[in-house]
Amino acid sequence: MNVPSDGSVVARVRASRAVPAAASTVAVCLVVVALLGAGVRADFGPQMRLDAVVSEALYAGDHRAVSLNLLLEVLTTPGLTWFRLVVFLPVLVLLVLRRAWWTAAWLVMAISLIGPLNTLFKIYFGRVRPDFEHGGARLDSLSYPSGHSSGIATLVTVALIMAWPLLAARARHWALAAGVVLVLLVGLTRMWLGVHFLSDVVGGWSLGVAWSLLTALVFGAFAEGRAALRPVS
Repeated sequence: MNVPSDGSVVARVRASRAVPAAASTVAVCLVVVALLGAGVRADFGPQMRLDAVVSEALYAGDHRAVSLNLLLEVLTTPGLTWFRLVVFLPVLVLLVLRRAWWTAAWLVMAISLIGPLNTLFKIYFGRVRPDFEHGGARLDSLSYPSGHSSGIATLVTVALIMAWPLLAARARHWALAAGVVLVLLVGLTRMWLGVHFLSDVVGGWSLGVAWSLLTALVFGAFAEGRAALRPVS
């Protein structure tokens, strides 16, 4: 009779915990997106006032230095669609070479569809940008939820889920910390640039995390799942 190793038992226990935790997180994030979106459509006073106060406090100003503006534009770049594609295209090639078809399919689904999904939400909620002259007022696109925020949340969440089984415990802590800092930084740049409200950023983060985890659950990207990566022996 084959007796499962301690490592196998631990992996199965972690997998049994990861799936319900991910499902719960998806539910919470979708509730956040829905509640903030409802507040936007209803022009909910407390939410609108908080957005206005935070926007005024964080906005870098219409007459900010060119160097500062350039720095903010660079820092906000990881939230763009092309940045996600550049980051994950080599990963996709490696997955195909390893014949990790389920992981590759999950990667393509999660990364390529968050942009169109975010656009659909923007059209539905129909919020205009902040009216700063050199911020949101110069853009024709809608505001809620923030596409940069949902994009970077998706990039980081997918990267962490994919790399988690391959990382040592200490490396996981550093990767998680770096990911959180990057997500926060991109979100803050959207408000420093005056192109999004606080609700837009939080809604974008929530949408990105929810979408990444939902697709991970569907494709089985968690430990012991068919799309989960395993160290090459």
